[in-house]
Amino acid sequence: MKAVVFPGQGSQFTGMGRDLYEQQPAARQLMDQANEILGFRLTDVMFTGSDEDLRQTNVTQPAIFLHSVALATVLPDLKPAMTAGHSLGEFSALVAAKVLRFEDAMQLVARRAQAMQAACQEQPGTMAAILGLDDDTTVRICQEITQGGNVVVAANFNCPGQLVVSGSQRGVELACEQLKAAGAKRALPLPVGGAFHSPLMQSAEAELARAIESTQFRAGICPVYQNVDAAPHTDPDEIRQNLVRQLTAPVRWTQSVQRMVANGATEFVECGPGKVLQGLVKKIAPEVAGSSAMV
Repeated sequence: MKAVVFPGQGSQFTGMGRDLYEQQPAARQLMDQANEILGFRLTDVMFTGSDEDLRQTNVTQPAIFLHSVALATVLPDLKPAMTAGHSLGEFSALVAAKVLRFEDAMQLVARRAQAMQAACQEQPGTMAAILGLDDDTTVRICQEITQGGNVVVAANFNCPGQLVVSGSQRGVELACEQLKAAGAKRALPLPVGGAFHSPLMQSAEAELARAIESTQFRAGICPVYQNVDAAPHTDPDEIRQNLVRQLTAPVRWTQSVQRMVANGATEFVECGPGKVLQGLVKKIAPEVAGSSAMV
């Protein structure tokens, strides 16, 4: 059974999608449509923008989503038995499962990015990658720091031995210090604009909830394994609720991949810029085949 997975923020690169645009008429049509929906030429930033341009949340998220969906549109015989996406990638997964139409998802991604950017300005924060420590210890130490008044939470369960924490600047600093003292091999601050997947995103969650409420969701043609509970979903109402909760809840990627394998996935195809998810899948489930469909 084929699982198709979609990357999230951090996979962007200058020139992303240009070959698709130039070589695939269906992809070009989708990208031109995205420019119209957004009201600016996103493709210009994707093709020739600087790294700094592409790091802006309100550009990064639509760019990665557009590249991923355009690639999925032109790949022959993609036909997923199940889909999943890492954070932002969940929107691409929902389009691939036909839960959302492309144009509706594009608008939601734009609203999500704008709301997250605003939340970052209202509640400044950051994130850090913790390597070589078990999840339970990381979660416990983060809880203790938060109870002490400095917000920090386990935000991304990426693979065994790799977890990302998110919160206030001070909360993340304390977590890095204490987690290294507890045995983490490394604690690396990440170059991100805010505390994604933490309580500091609550204002963005409220904004996204309003947008999602007015958008049509359909029953999926295959299950989508959502970040908040790592479980398969096809019911539109459940998917809506989980998509809203995702902004302040952790991304349970390790558990999602494990669940997909348990439910029959024998091949993972990563669809979008980069190969980050392929690396994670190999660490989570080395027994399954994997490939990246990157153009």
